[in-house]
Amino acid sequence: MSARPIIPCAIYTRKSSDEGLHQGFNALDAQHEACAAFIASQKQEGWKPVAARYDDGGLSGGTLNRPALQRLLADIDAGKVRMVVVYKIDRLTRSLADFARLVERFDRSGCSFVSVTQAFNTATSMGRLTLNVLLSFAQFEREVTAERIRDKIAASKKKGLWMGGMPPLGYDPHPDPRARTLVINPAEADDVRSLFDLYRHHGCLRQVEIAAQTAGIRSKVRRFANGRRSGGTTLSRGQIHKILTNPVYVGHIRHKDQIHPGLHEAIITKDLWDAVQTLLQEASRRPRGRPRKNGDQADVASTLFLGKLHDETGDRLTPTHARKGERRISYYVSRRLLRDGPCEHGTGWRLPAAQVDAMLVRMITDHLERAAARHRIVQSSDVAAIGTSAAKMMAIIDRVRADPSATAALVERAVIVPGSLTVDLDRAALAADLDTTPDALEPGLLTLTTSFHRKRRGIETRIVAGDWHPEPDPVLTKALAHAHRWLDALHAGQTLSHIARTQHCTQAFIRTRLRLAFLSPAIQQAIMDGTQPATLTLEKIVRTGLPLDWSEQARTFDFKA
Repeated sequence: MSARPIIPCAIYTRKSSDEGLHQGFNALDAQHEACAAFIASQKQEGWKPVAARYDDGGLSGGTLNRPALQRLLADIDAGKVRMVVVYKIDRLTRSLADFARLVERFDRSGCSFVSVTQAFNTATSMGRLTLNVLLSFAQFEREVTAERIRDKIAASKKKGLWMGGMPPLGYDPHPDPRARTLVINPAEADDVRSLFDLYRHHGCLRQVEIAAQTAGIRSKVRRFANGRRSGGTTLSRGQIHKILTNPVYVGHIRHKDQIHPGLHEAIITKDLWDAVQTLLQEASRRPRGRPRKNGDQADVASTLFLGKLHDETGDRLTPTHARKGERRISYYVSRRLLRDGPCEHGTGWRLPAAQVDAMLVRMITDHLERAAARHRIVQSSDVAAIGTSAAKMMAIIDRVRADPSATAALVERAVIVPGSLTVDLDRAALAADLDTTPDALEPGLLTLTTSFHRKRRGIETRIVAGDWHPEPDPVLTKALAHAHRWLDALHAGQTLSHIARTQHCTQAFIRTRLRLAFLSPAIQQAIMDGTQPATLTLEKIVRTGLPLDWSEQARTFDFKA
């Protein structure tokens, strides 16, 4: 009769906590001894223990990231182990999903699994079924234990206890480990008070960061049991913000989104805390922007109504920009388009900021001028008061026309919807400029609504709002001037190819734009005066065949008879 093949058996042991592991004979040794005895009882089947030990002490069964287990898996893959022996199933893992992965890996390498106190193995289908049932209960026990721990932490924090972890700057753990609270570190507490005072003074995290670096304020130094040291570095803006918003400094304990009174002493007074939180909230509502270079100063004037424009969904129109060569062009764009992109939202606004600002300034000044002319400024029957308010209103209008940026202070909110634009003026600001009380202002003075449309002008968008004001199109006027200059050159005997070379363009480019010189005198005058229809663009003239009859030209380009 042939001898039975040798089956190399590995014993795996695990203990969740490190309690008692320093003893001469601990729980891991007890598990190993029981497993070794079981292997000895199977000697006639060819079972033989391997020399290596696979012991994980103080490690949870909720993860497979355990040193001894990883060594065991490597030896199984290498063919050194064909049987894994454990004292109980939950010593190997408490997760049903992890167990399924382990069994699959065992099968690939021709390895089986045996539990000493639960007499079955994974070589049979019934054994696997029983293991899955037992592991389901093991996983349930693990989840219940985790819930109990979370509930215990929540209840302890509700009582104001410090539940461990890295203490924040300004505090140290209590010397008595049974006293679950914090004690003040005097030197670090002074640094914390300085940070709060600096923010109350500057109201800007960047300036606080610079001041903290100058003052030598550093992060908390932490020393670990293995001798490793961390911290002691300069504070970043993120770290400073975390300190300024941590309720522990005012004597509270935070648990998720709840704040509870703590047992430790506060470093910051309640008044200082409230003042800093108010400043932080105001700063979070401030429109974000970056410092501009000297060459970008023109953009400051092209985003006058920063944070005050909204669309029909309530979304704020945020300033952004694009560059065309050396030129920087600013836009007001619906915030959702910047956040999610055009693929997420089919609608949204992208408006030229310079046009919007100029339109709003003109619209508001015209509205105020009409109100002054009609004496619809204040609710009063006093002729002298009415005349005084009209004079002051004209002074406001003159100031705004001289400095358009002053208009922004008069606007509380502007809402753009398809077809109309509504502006709500700031009642308090307008009353202050008129030296009157907000309640004395005429209600109709504070809100104005006008039509609002976008029209394409070549690759640009032209804004048409309210009463139309003549405005020459610089693209059209420049093209018209070039057309006449090139026509004069042709009359002087120059060839089209020569003109194209001197202008650094193609002959086709010149040929398509020469036709502007053959527009009717009335159309050319309208282009120079800016009274042409909003739909008339250079692109339309280039793409549209130019009729020789002047009346037909007027009809083609939407001029009224």
